[in-house]
Amino acid sequence: MVSITTDPIDMNAAYRYVSTDAAGAITFFFGTVRDSTNERVVERLEYEAYDRMALTKMQEIADEACQRWDVRKYAIIHRKGNLAIGDIAVLIAVATPHRADAFDACRYIIDTLKQQVPIWKKEIFEDGQVWVDAHP
Repeated sequence: MVSITTDPIDMNAAYRYVSTDAAGAITFFFGTVRDSTNERVVERLEYEAYDRMALTKMQEIADEACQRWDVRKYAIIHRKGNLAIGDIAVLIAVATPHRADAFDACRYIIDTLKQQVPIWKKEIFEDGQVWVDAHP
């Protein structure tokens, strides 16, 4: 499952989705909104995405992970819109028979997503704002 949503990300629903009797390991990565960057107070984040292209790239990344590791189920969910401190911005869940594959696939997915997927983050500070990680 890959998705982009404006709704809060439900980690329990993601767990239920990736849970399978074939998996001895399920890893999760949660990217959350922190309260500061480089000693500047963050008030909130805003995410924008080119949804159609982002979903295509997210699926390509998931497909590649499934080819490299024994991934039985996965979930890649990214939120867009206004996010408050503590909100989950991105969730990656990977279920595999063994933990090494689960950790490796999860790390590959989040690292590659950050490099390739057209989702942009704006940090809103007390004293201004800045776009971060503008790509591709």
